[in-house]
Amino acid sequence: MGRIANYSVLKQYLPKENFEENFALISHYIQLQGTEIGKRYEKAIIDNHVDLNIIPKKSDFNSAQNILYANKEQKFTFIDLFAGIGGFRMALQNCGGECVFSSEWDESAKQTYFANYGEVPFGDITKINVKDIPDFDVLAGGFPCQPFSSIGKREGFKHKTQGTLFFYIAEIIKEKKPKAFILENVTGLQTHDEGRTFQTIMEVLEKELKYKVTPKVLNSADFGVPQERKRLYFIGFREDIDSSKYKLPEGNTQHVGIGQFVEKDAKGPSISKHLQESYIFKKDDGHPEIIDENSDFPVKTLCASYHKIQRITGTFVKGGDTGLRLLTENECKAIMGYPKEFKVPVSRTQMYHQFGNSVAVPVVEKIAESIVSIL
Repeated sequence: MGRIANYSVLKQYLPKENFEENFALISHYIQLQGTEIGKRYEKAIIDNHVDLNIIPKKSDFNSAQNILYANKEQKFTFIDLFAGIGGFRMALQNCGGECVFSSEWDESAKQTYFANYGEVPFGDITKINVKDIPDFDVLAGGFPCQPFSSIGKREGFKHKTQGTLFFYIAEIIKEKKPKAFILENVTGLQTHDEGRTFQTIMEVLEKELKYKVTPKVLNSADFGVPQERKRLYFIGFREDIDSSKYKLPEGNTQHVGIGQFVEKDAKGPSISKHLQESYIFKKDDGHPEIIDENSDFPVKTLCASYHKIQRITGTFVKGGDTGLRLLTENECKAIMGYPKEFKVPVSRTQMYHQFGNSVAVPVVEKIAESIVSIL
């Protein structure tokens, strides 16, 4: 049955109507076969009039796809929201977590997610019925920052956060009441709208949803990742969970340099001589950041727009056919804390975009370990 365990072949067996959601449903079922949650997905498949006989077993499916799948003893369940390429999932699985639901709207990111986890995330979170999400222990997600309303203080989060993606996270937390959550965002969220956005989020999580929340900025470079990447994390525990001894991981100030991860003799993608002369090196102002195998420092933050070759924010490598090139796939993986065996089935442009939007896996893994110690 492994021969039909990929996107393009399964497509011919599934109803054309709501194909994307049916494929998400089936792939979730495959990974959770034999569990109570798996039975729930099986019922939904039957209700959608999809033939169960065409669906492969998890063992056949993962073997055929060579799925990157955690083998550790499962200690807790979690859901993966705004899943991207699965940075949160990898980190939580490494700590004994079992993913029971994932959601991501970007089609290219779904391809990468499926290639590595054997699962297609459900789509747009704004169209998902909260009651269709299985129960779980931990909610994880990096959500986009949007303006929040400053009016309607008496009407609760439904009024204050309506129209934002955070609203849907709050709805899920309110309905499912998980034991804990990990949320991630850019550090600018703290000062967004003169601090009102951050204040609203904290009020909703603590006062209205009744969670004990620890917000903190963590730098990926402090966790063995060769990249300076500061992100704001919200760690929350349900009020009946004794989290009095909870402490976020501090990391280590002994940083890892990028040099050991630079691939020698990599040919490309090269930056043309013309672009170097007319743009990259047009000023002698210390930009952009140029690295080689001797660089003993973490690189600057990898941005989703890296493919646009921006001299102020970019990091480029000595070498290639023209003497200067962009980061390779393996270098991007190292910068974000992904293993080399992680599959990237998309274009180079999409690869840069996806890694630039991801979380640094080792950071989230340390956070997850700290949460598991409380749960």
